[in-house]
Amino acid sequence: MGELLAFWKEEDAVAVVEIILIVVVLIALVALFSKSLKEVVNKAISQITKRSADVLNI
Repeated sequence: MGELLAFWKEEDAVAVVEIILIVVVLIALVALFSKSLKEVVNKAISQITKRSADVLNI
């Protein structure tokens, strides 16, 4: 009975499964929204480049 209770309380494998599920969800989200993410990143980079050029030209 003690071994069964110890097995039930052991949660090492649960953490690994949770991490794997989180990674799978993140990969799926990136795959689904890759075009949108690329657009957002490109807009952010262009804004940073433009504003840094403005600051350097002053």
